[in-house]
Amino acid sequence: MHKYIPNACTILRFLLVPLFVYFLFTCRAENSALISLIIFMVASFTDYIDGYLARKWEVISDFGKIMDPLADKLLVLSALIGLTWLEPFRLPIVILIVIFIREVGITILREVFHKKGIVVAADKLGKLKTVMQMAGIIFALAIMAFVPDVSAKVVLGTRIWFWLVVFITLISGLNYLKALFNKEA
Repeated sequence: MHKYIPNACTILRFLLVPLFVYFLFTCRAENSALISLIIFMVASFTDYIDGYLARKWEVISDFGKIMDPLADKLLVLSALIGLTWLEPFRLPIVILIVIFIREVGITILREVFHKKGIVVAADKLGKLKTVMQMAGIIFALAIMAFVPDVSAKVVLGTRIWFWLVVFITLISGLNYLKALFNKEA
């Protein structure tokens, strides 16, 4: 029975994305930023748990290799859209576009290659990219939830962090493409 827990964590993450989006964009309750932060953190934790348990119990599945990164992308892109359009950060749209194109492009390629029987799991650089994205988003959401007047220095620091995330995102994307095409050859 425990072999299904990692995939259940991935499915839970998919289910948390609409809740996160609702509280981030639509809900006008006083504590909606805090609730969106908590949902994002729980979803991020499920990402860690499913990977840890899958490796520990040696139940790594093709479903997990494909759906786990897809769930991550939906969660991260939803948050980045919020950080791009909502105050106080209003990240430059180029950050969102670059990350979006990389994430969607790799996801499409991953599916195309999966249909050919080629599955490439995320490497260490891809995992670093995910951790950096999630850490930056958690920081930004925490600021939105707890700091009423955000200083220009915090906004600038957050933007610099996400430019670094863009760099790692591009490098990890190129690394993933290399691994895909090497495996195909």
